[in-house]
Amino acid sequence: METTDRVLALFVLLYAQPLTRIQQLTVDDITTGEDAQLLVRLGDPLTPIPAPFDRIIRAHVTARRNQMTAANQTSRWLFPGRASGQPMHTTSLRLRLRNLGIPNLTNRSRAIRELLRQAPPSIVAGMLGYSASGTEKIATEYGTTWQHYAAPARESRRPPRLAD
Repeated sequence: METTDRVLALFVLLYAQPLTRIQQLTVDDITTGEDAQLLVRLGDPLTPIPAPFDRIIRAHVTARRNQMTAANQTSRWLFPGRASGQPMHTTSLRLRLRNLGIPNLTNRSRAIRELLRQAPPSIVAGMLGYSASGTEKIATEYGTTWQHYAAPARESRRPPRLAD
């Protein structure tokens, strides 16, 4: 399997990213943390890329497709397109997934459900760049609401009462 296809599939299957978001990723969105952990900017905070997937993404960044033409040698797109300065079109990304047997929307929703089973919706939303209300809605639909999650305590707006 081509490295480009592997990286595309990773963003859909591991991080539940829509093709329109994947298309807009640049090499600047892939960074290395202080502990040499590879990170991707999908939301806030940066999202870690676990081993062995980090090696695949590093290989892709150094040998991206469509970099050999004079018009694209300096392209910053993670998935450069054939047209000068443009990312790969979402139709091309979708066809690449389909050729791998990965129907985009089905696996993306499966990925987001799995992530919501492991962490509260607000945390998943922040890390993946989703809206908090959207992830909460998906969590509710699949029964993983984290209603009993111990959220950080908020300071009371009212001063404490003194005993008489």
